[in-house]
Amino acid sequence: MTGLPSHYGLTRRSAITAAVAATAGAMFTGTSTVQADEIAIDPQWKITKGNINQSVVHWCYDPMTVEELAIAAAAMGVKSVELVDPQSWPILKKHGLTCAIASSHGFVRGWNDKANHDFCREKINASLAAAVDFGCPSVITFSGMRGNLTDEEGKANMVEGIKTIIGQFEKNKINLCIEPLNTRVDIEMKGHPGYQCDTVEWAVDVIKAVGSPNLKILFDVYHTQIMEGDVITRLKLYKDFIGHYHTAGVPGRNELDDNQEVNYPAIMKAIAETGYKGFVGQEYIPTWKDKVASLRHGVKLCDV
Repeated sequence: MTGLPSHYGLTRRSAITAAVAATAGAMFTGTSTVQADEIAIDPQWKITKGNINQSVVHWCYDPMTVEELAIAAAAMGVKSVELVDPQSWPILKKHGLTCAIASSHGFVRGWNDKANHDFCREKINASLAAAVDFGCPSVITFSGMRGNLTDEEGKANMVEGIKTIIGQFEKNKINLCIEPLNTRVDIEMKGHPGYQCDTVEWAVDVIKAVGSPNLKILFDVYHTQIMEGDVITRLKLYKDFIGHYHTAGVPGRNELDDNQEVNYPAIMKAIAETGYKGFVGQEYIPTWKDKVASLRHGVKLCDV
């Protein structure tokens, strides 16, 4: 995996070090000392077509703070920084952004095991309450690890558990999104061996059994390409079940560049053609030295 020379380096590198430290102390109060001219923005480019509502996932951009990423995202026309703690949502609001999807209980302990149901309910209800207050449109959920459960047992348990909370999502017009993850790549945060919901169809079975318009799929192109391929065929076939998308290069979960195999412009065009109006979150792990330039590259590629 090779990087690309940075064309838009930090304009005030000496200032950013101090700003990072100051922001760490201010993040949870909604205040900030980070300024736009401390971030590697490019005033010559911003999303112009806007057929895809783009978002970016914060965890991939460590050690950038939420505020640094928010400033960079807003400058290029990205509308959301997602999967961040609700305590940081005021920072997003300050920069005109939303949080496209809220986190919840994590992928290890999920609905497929009845022993986890109380735990999942507690986490998801807290996320739902925060999402209602802020206007966050979706909350993420997971099956959990397979263990000794058969697919039939895992699906049945997940359906039973989700049915106890989905009514509140319907009432508040917020989506609960199940994310299938790949189980083939045995590298931390690039694959999840032992995870049960590892195909789009597994999630669709659960959604059909629950029977709620507010239970959706988080369709991660990276994970789907690794497990099944036929990404465009699947996103068209299951378009009515999809509530959110994620991107990343395959293989490697890195930039959407010519070192990877997925044709992202074609996929974005196919998504737009389905009439999808939700968010597409950039969830790749940057390898370029300039993370903001890396994000800008991905955002440009997906502005179809």
